Amino acid sequence: MKDQSGRRVFLRNIGVGGVAALLPVGSVKAFDKKEAETETDIKATDAGKRKYNAPYTGKNNNRIAFPIGGIGAGMFCLEGTGAISHMSVRNYPEMFHEPAVFAAISIKGAKNAAKVLEGKVPAWKKFGQHESALGGPGATWGLPRFETAEFTARFPFADITLKDKDVPLAIQIKGWSPFIPTDEYNSSLPVGGLEYHFKNTSTKTEECVFSYNSRHFLNQLATKNTVKAIKNGFVIAVDGTEADPQKQADFAIYTDDAATVVDHCWFRGGWFDGLTMAWKTIQNAEVKDNPPVTGDAQGASLFVPFTLKPGQEKTIRLMMAWYVPNTKMHLGEVDPADRETVNKDPLLKYHKPWYSSKFKNIAEVAAYWDTNYTDLRKKTKLFTDSFCKSTLPAEVVEAVAANLTILKSPTVLRQYDGRLWCWEGCGDNGGSCHGSCTHVWNYAQAVSHLFPSLERSLRNTEFNESQNTDGHQMFRSNLPITRVVHNFHAASDGQLGGIIKVHREWRISGDNEWLKSIYPKVQTSLDYCIKTWDPKGTGVIQEPHHNTYDIEFWGPTGFATSFYLGALNSLITMGKFLGKDVQKYETLYSKGRAYMESNLYNGQYFFQEIKWKGLQAPDPTKVQSFQTQYTPEASALLKKEGPKYQYGTGVLSDGVMGAWLSRMCGLPDPLDAAKTRNHLQAVHQHNFKTNLHEHANPQRPTYAIDNEAGLLLCSWPKGGMLSLPFVYSNEVWTGIEYQVASHLMLMGEVQKGLDIVRACRDRYDGEIRNPFNEYECGHWYARAMASYGMLEGLTGMRYDAVTKELHIDSKVGDFTSFLSTASGFGTVTLKAGVPSLNIAYGIIPVNKVVVSGTIKKLG
Repeated sequence: MKDQSGRRVFLRNIGVGGVAALLPVGSVKAFDKKEAETETDIKATDAGKRKYNAPYTGKNNNRIAFPIGGIGAGMFCLEGTGAISHMSVRNYPEMFHEPAVFAAISIKGAKNAAKVLEGKVPAWKKFGQHESALGGPGATWGLPRFETAEFTARFPFADITLKDKDVPLAIQIKGWSPFIPTDEYNSSLPVGGLEYHFKNTSTKTEECVFSYNSRHFLNQLATKNTVKAIKNGFVIAVDGTEADPQKQADFAIYTDDAATVVDHCWFRGGWFDGLTMAWKTIQNAEVKDNPPVTGDAQGASLFVPFTLKPGQEKTIRLMMAWYVPNTKMHLGEVDPADRETVNKDPLLKYHKPWYSSKFKNIAEVAAYWDTNYTDLRKKTKLFTDSFCKSTLPAEVVEAVAANLTILKSPTVLRQYDGRLWCWEGCGDNGGSCHGSCTHVWNYAQAVSHLFPSLERSLRNTEFNESQNTDGHQMFRSNLPITRVVHNFHAASDGQLGGIIKVHREWRISGDNEWLKSIYPKVQTSLDYCIKTWDPKGTGVIQEPHHNTYDIEFWGPTGFATSFYLGALNSLITMGKFLGKDVQKYETLYSKGRAYMESNLYNGQYFFQEIKWKGLQAPDPTKVQSFQTQYTPEASALLKKEGPKYQYGTGVLSDGVMGAWLSRMCGLPDPLDAAKTRNHLQAVHQHNFKTNLHEHANPQRPTYAIDNEAGLLLCSWPKGGMLSLPFVYSNEVWTGIEYQVASHLMLMGEVQKGLDIVRACRDRYDGEIRNPFNEYECGHWYARAMASYGMLEGLTGMRYDAVTKELHIDSKVGDFTSFLSTASGFGTVTLKAGVPSLNIAYGIIPVNKVVVSGTIKKLG
């Protein structure tokens, strides 16, 4: 498939997605915070590693690209050096779009003091990238830069310190974009800010010129490419056409400084004339005032001249805003009954970003950003300050914050009416795996707490446009959101997980009317699951069931049955609140739990009972599936071993994920807690590898490889591994690592959970991988937002808006941690058993506080 610019879109129509010591079964070692901090510091010192949640310097400031933008609005990245890359503002990812845009400083009369305001170009950019043998034509990499750069992240703020012996200025760059939990309007703006702070460290007055320079990076063929005027800046602009309205794009770059002078048109010529002449202006510490031209323009610059006495400081606020209101993006198959309506309605035919419903043009976006900048910065800082007050382990705080950047990436879209629609991740030039995939987004816990109304919009789509009258759900939704064609299996984990998550959305929102309205469709959904996967009413998922591994498991699995039990428990709880008869579901729950705890448990962990005969489903070779091909060789294996792609006697890291999701959604553990803990201990013992050098992975190896550590999706400590186990079994996924880590923490196994988190963040330390881009089937992969669950895992902290109760069950003793609700956010502190709540923004009404089962008063 191709996008509106003819680029190849990377998506699938159906699919996705050294052993540690173990304490005796059933035992739990108490978490010792000082011991954990000491262990972390010793490891960092011994190995020369950076400490967690600390600045990135030297080799660790190599691959950093920090997203700046709004939810569903597109992004650009601020690299650890200060460079701009990943320019993705056209409603789809452009991972290798590094435009020739740069800030520069020049000091009059100083030698070697005209420099791009960036650190040195990382070595990996110089050769080995696409077409690098051409020498990097058009890039700015050959211009002088600063000797050193240090990068510090405090999401959504990024700070860079630049140093150079020839520049008598202390220089800091702060990049950011609004992020205010509960305020999805201002958190979804197509804007970004860069603040350049200068302090004169010399003993004499310095005359300086700051400039920001941009080639026309939105250039499109067969249309007009211009530079327009805006107060204190310029707008890179491209006109759309009647045939190609999606080409229309505007990108504004401007300041709030009245002294700003603008060159609206670089020197026009061939070869490298434009950038060459622009650099000469910078090198000579000049400013150039040049009005817009009527024809095409190659680029533009703005200049802010200023003078600093010794010790004097100045901050230049650079604002960016963009406006790309049209696309030709349409994904999924529309219900035939709706096709005529869809074809007549532009908002149903092609995706239009939410911000285009609020702003008519780039001038309105830029004016709003200029007017509200200070207020939005203040409110965003309230979030950052509250989040950073956390006393939880640094590796956890780092992991949670790093993966919030997913919400600023092109993984997430908001359609014209404001509803959320998401990819699983980002391909290089298009989204990866469309449709707010339910079995992937099961893992993501951040949106439901930070922006509950957006998360609730996903449930509304699942149980309305994506569900038919029989209760079958397509696990991939259309874009724009319309009724789907039901032409493939439902996803067992995705559909059952959605039922569990309805309980979470209800508890977080406190909206009883919403629950009343959606409950009948939730019940229909569960009835479909029962009829399809448990037609004999055993309380266990037995029929072949599609899942997040892009295959079907055959026979009873602990994995799917844990979801089933959680979904039954969810409907029972919600039904009782609404006064419904739920006896049928209570009976199934009791039978299913008894079966799973006896027949699917081997004394150490839960497993799969592979079964493919005696089911309602036909022979596996006749069942529709995604790339599960029964060639003659595979048919021979079927006779010998049973269906391909099963886990059988293996210990699956996701083996009790339904129990984890239940806890994350405010429900009790659907299984015996001791057996759940034992399973997680076994996962840590057998699947967590401190060194993968001897691990064979013929699947997708670069998630974790060679001497790196990681948590495998599955292993077979008791034997029984099939010749062809499920297709991703040898891989390491950060989303599953965080799911297991947070579940271990919930069960009191904090140290084991931290083992996994450290392994993950060590892989993403900035040297080889971007710390702010945990990838799986694509960049900024949604599953990694399972990391947010560690906040609850460590603290047991949960706010119930229905009862207005605050629950705390700390696994780390005294703590301070961030809390976000549907009406406000702040911090919760537990000290010597006494809870306290500090509200930073909005309101959080609390009628009761329950600490480890005991009612307490707020301190």
